[in-house]
Amino acid sequence: MHDPFETEDDLLLPDAEGAAERPRSITLKDVARLAGLSPITVSRALHNPKLVKPDTIARVKEAAAAMGYIPNMLAGSLTTKRSQLIAAVVPQLSNSMFAETVQGLNDELSAHGYQLLLSLSNYSRQKEEDLLTAILSRQPDGVVLTGITHHPAVRKKLLATGIPVVETWDLTPSPIDIAIGFSQERIGEQVAQYLLGKGYKRFASICARDERAIRRREALEAELARHDIAPLATHLATPPTTLNLGREALRAILAAGHAPEVIVCSSDVLAQGALIEATVQGISVPDQLGIMGFGDFDFSAHTHPPLSSVHIDKRAIGVQAARSLIARIEGKALREKVIDVGFRLIERGTTRTIV
Repeated sequence: MHDPFETEDDLLLPDAEGAAERPRSITLKDVARLAGLSPITVSRALHNPKLVKPDTIARVKEAAAAMGYIPNMLAGSLTTKRSQLIAAVVPQLSNSMFAETVQGLNDELSAHGYQLLLSLSNYSRQKEEDLLTAILSRQPDGVVLTGITHHPAVRKKLLATGIPVVETWDLTPSPIDIAIGFSQERIGEQVAQYLLGKGYKRFASICARDERAIRRREALEAELARHDIAPLATHLATPPTTLNLGREALRAILAAGHAPEVIVCSSDVLAQGALIEATVQGISVPDQLGIMGFGDFDFSAHTHPPLSSVHIDKRAIGVQAARSLIARIEGKALREKVIDVGFRLIERGTTRTIV
């Protein structure tokens, strides 16, 4: 007599070694049968929907969802020669510096039927190279990288694959394929010019040990040198940057006996940490100390006082990267392979004019 509490697994016959067989997986033919369509039509709806009517695609998706069917995209890629995967490597996601770019990239790719495969390099060129070796074996349709300076093997491997590549958050006249970003050097120069115009003469900096941040700092120092000004102190912070690193950096600068009029920070996170430490030590900002950040994070307008910063349209970088990749994948010509998204200096309450 059948036990009503028996499960489907209980009713499976043992195999030759006495173990229960696994339930048969749902196949494309099962979905076709439920949808009342031929397997070839279902395959086209899943792998090449441009060849199928919208109502047919809807029937296929409804049947697939009802059965819990997961399409084998590799099988589809054998026909279309596309994996529908875009791989991106970013340094970190612990703050919004790169998170907004990833969000814009993901939203735009998703709207065009692509999936994002995301990896974190932790600011290591070797880690980036290792990740790309693993990623390229999965044959993505495109790759998005952060920055223009990579492990020597990266450029060679990417050029060998021939797939579209976008380098973001920086500019170069000779990208691997496409570059979308802004000039680190120009930011450094303009920040120096802005602060010099406010009357500041005693400078210090808190800078992440990141190649792009260091280039901004060096450009700032070069501009200061043209006005016969040398920074009083530079404190390097190992990324990922945190509020505490900003606090520790300002403490170290002050403990060394330096009395800067303004601190230039390589991120708003470090700048907020410096702002907190200044408040703890009874230093009035901006009356006794100016603070300049970078990134214009979502919190930057809401600190007390609000942070002066450099605004980058972080989401736009991701959206533009996705659009450029899709255009390249679809064989469309690009008007530009180097796209400068620019930047804006945002003056808020942490900087003032020195009388």
